[in-house]
Amino acid sequence: MIFLAVVASILAALILVLIGTYDIWIVLKHSLHMFASQSYFEEFHKDAIKHIVSAVDVYLIATVLLIFGLGLYELFISKIDFIENAERSSKILMVHTLDQLKEKLAKVILMVLIVTFFKYAIEFHYEDIKTLLFLSVGVFLISLSIYFMHKGHGEENHEENH
Repeated sequence: MIFLAVVASILAALILVLIGTYDIWIVLKHSLHMFASQSYFEEFHKDAIKHIVSAVDVYLIATVLLIFGLGLYELFISKIDFIENAERSSKILMVHTLDQLKEKLAKVILMVLIVTFFKYAIEFHYEDIKTLLFLSVGVFLISLSIYFMHKGHGEENHEENH
């Protein structure tokens, strides 16, 4: 059963990478005409930002699925020797406990939420001071969540060293 979840997660990650790459392809294809006129450039600029942020969002979700799938494989099926022995890798895919898997997933999910927030913040029309205040509160909360995520990570490293 776990093997089926691993395969499905990795296949879903591959599909999402293809979707994100298609978003980037759309931007590249339309960028050939961006200097045709000023109005086309302004419209292209808005669409390009939207597609690129969407692609980043999709790539991050694909990363979540990849970490999840390979983490399940390493926890329940077998260690992945290449990940364990690689000197140049960042060790993000190396998982020894379920808590490590949850922590790695939580960090990437937080990044997905941040990118999604900014995707909607870019598209939103700020017409009065109240909407700008909501934007600033959102940015503050994002900053706070990143701070606590890094603070918790720093404390874990400190505990491991002692």
